[in-house]
Amino acid sequence: MIDVTVLGTAALMPIPERALSSALLRCSGRSILFDCGEGTQTAARRAGVSLMKTDVIAITHYHGDHIFGIPGLLQTMSVMGRTDRLYITGPGNIARELAPILRLAGPLAYEISLFTLPDSGMRLSELIPGWREGARLTPFKTDHRVASRGYSFTLSRAGKFLPERALELHVPQNQWKLLQGGEAVTVGDRTVEPAEVLGPPRKGLKVSFTGDTAYCAGLVEGARDADLLISDATYGDDAQAQAAADYGHMTFSLAARAAREANVRELWLTHFSQMMEDPEVYLPAARGIFPNTLCAHDGMGVTLRFEE
Repeated sequence: MIDVTVLGTAALMPIPERALSSALLRCSGRSILFDCGEGTQTAARRAGVSLMKTDVIAITHYHGDHIFGIPGLLQTMSVMGRTDRLYITGPGNIARELAPILRLAGPLAYEISLFTLPDSGMRLSELIPGWREGARLTPFKTDHRVASRGYSFTLSRAGKFLPERALELHVPQNQWKLLQGGEAVTVGDRTVEPAEVLGPPRKGLKVSFTGDTAYCAGLVEGARDADLLISDATYGDDAQAQAAADYGHMTFSLAARAAREANVRELWLTHFSQMMEDPEVYLPAARGIFPNTLCAHDGMGVTLRFEE
């Protein structure tokens, strides 16, 4: 099960009903914050979610509307008594790019680790004990005016446990959970691997988040088969396609095209220009290309569950 809450849907500058870019993903008591624009803390309180136990902040790029909420959040975590290490990832030379931001946060009661995800991604349990073994965070290339990336969070699902096979192999029942969790067990003088007592892998879950980007192959491949794609859609009108290209963004139609080509299940549009008073006005343009499209709003959330 994955809970996703969009916290900020504005681009460039916040307006009363829209904080700047951010979204929170929670899974089995752990959480990842994607971007942290101005107003993220207030938006989280309005949405009824807590940022205090965030494990990872995943930054798409270093423009102010995606990172200016970080110093305040770091300070609040410290004041609230956080002691667990916080991990922050982003593209390029993250230490250089975030140095001014971290100086603004001042002394903290916990450690911060800056790291760059490999292109192949990383099992989060390798970084932070307590994450589910099947949880993985993978970056993908996006196309903006500066170094940028999107992220896909995947939660794999092992095959169905076959108790008859475990019994045939004389595995004690008190060790079945270990096999179900992906661990090998020792029975007598032999090792029983999980694959010996599990059926074929079942469909997992996938959530993709773009940050700022023009339409590009990296986005399509990175979001491939996602259950939910949260995507840049700064411009509503197709007449603004040239402005979108010039500034490294997408129109509603281009975001819908990316979702269709990536074969995602559902598309949420976000990062709306402050000039767009009502994003819903432009929604038909996207739905004509990809029908399962919604305009996100601050506080919008969903719970994704495994298929039976």
